[in-house]
Amino acid sequence: MNGSKEANGIECGGDAAKHFGFASGYRNLNHGSFGTYPKEIRSLVHHYQEEAEARPDPWIRYEYPRLLDESRAAVAKYINAPPSTIVLIPNATTGLNTVLHNLVYQPGDVIIYFATIYGACEKTVDYICETTPASSHKIDFTYPISDSTLLSLFETAIHTLKSSGKTPKLAIFDTIVSLPGVRMPFEQLTALCKQHAILSCIDGAHGVGHISLDLTKLDPDFFFSNAHKWLYTPRACAVFYVPERNQHLIRSTLPTSHGFISAPVEGRVVDNPLPPSGKSDFVTNFQFVGTMDNSPYLCVAAALEWRSRVMWKGQRGEEAIEAYLLPLAREAGRVVSSALETEIMENAEGTLGKCNFSNVRLPLSYAEVAGSDRGKAVRIAQWIAKVLVEEYDTFIAIIFYAEAWWVRLSAQVYLTSQDFEWAAGVLKEVCVRVGKGEWER
Repeated sequence: MNGSKEANGIECGGDAAKHFGFASGYRNLNHGSFGTYPKEIRSLVHHYQEEAEARPDPWIRYEYPRLLDESRAAVAKYINAPPSTIVLIPNATTGLNTVLHNLVYQPGDVIIYFATIYGACEKTVDYICETTPASSHKIDFTYPISDSTLLSLFETAIHTLKSSGKTPKLAIFDTIVSLPGVRMPFEQLTALCKQHAILSCIDGAHGVGHISLDLTKLDPDFFFSNAHKWLYTPRACAVFYVPERNQHLIRSTLPTSHGFISAPVEGRVVDNPLPPSGKSDFVTNFQFVGTMDNSPYLCVAAALEWRSRVMWKGQRGEEAIEAYLLPLAREAGRVVSSALETEIMENAEGTLGKCNFSNVRLPLSYAEVAGSDRGKAVRIAQWIAKVLVEEYDTFIAIIFYAEAWWVRLSAQVYLTSQDFEWAAGVLKEVCVRVGKGEWER
């Protein structure tokens, strides 16, 4: 590697931290929830916003679609998918809503999902079941369990539904669960969906930029993933993948906009007032979805270029990021669990932790601290989170799960093991305060 390339590199840890715009003294230990992005990309998104204001119509009608195609092509290459299958949307929740609201349901159709589904997504399933003939089937389980057990539960659910005369239409599952932050066997679940002729819908909210993905090999029926979490684009930006075989199923964006093609009505002609795109109906549909600030969509290539300059132990780019983050997440779990004298959430196979999260149990007794009252337990979790913000200038995701409190730790290129050593001390101190009843005052 020559000197100019070395000078252009970004070393993980303290050097990388200089590239982010955190307030002085703030420790960003919860990257997983909302993500963040380097200051160089902040300058770029501001540039696009200024361009849009300088010449609004030429920008929105002509320049933006060209740049959007470049972003679509860049992320398509990154996840090995044909550009024709990729569009950009605001977030993963929009992705699931788009899929569920477009599908047509018949009596007996069932949407299968897992107990760890993201809360907003479960509410979307509830809404669909209230307003269409579809019903849902929730697979209940509690982590940590083995991947094989989870897969067995899925197959059992399929056989149970079919034997009762119902039709499993769609299965929703994660790449990496949000809370607790663990990896699901999404590859095997996708394969089982194919085997049983069920549409696979992967919530990859924590996928792109977090784990290596090959969409052509995986070949799900629907996939969506936030780019603003782990890929370092500004909010809001997410990838929505629909293979060409299924694009006829996704007729409308949310909200429905100019790209929608209505069923023919005699005597009625509805023209798209935007310039003709010459692209597929699917891509054209998502190219303009109402007036909004789409500048984050145009930052994908810049985010990928920034990632290509990250270095760690002689490696560069994606290899360096993976080589730094996975061990750091494991170290975070080890440091915090050792300080708290508790355990890390993991199964016997060690598959749950094959991601950039670690989940550590807090040293608090459900019976002693909350009187086995779930309402109190949730309030305690909320109290801890607020105290961390107000008194310690940080935020760490705290959840009450399986009759215990857990902390989800996010590894990131701008953090080091020292950050988690500090977090361990803070969490230990706050847990002592919970035990003294401060949360009730």
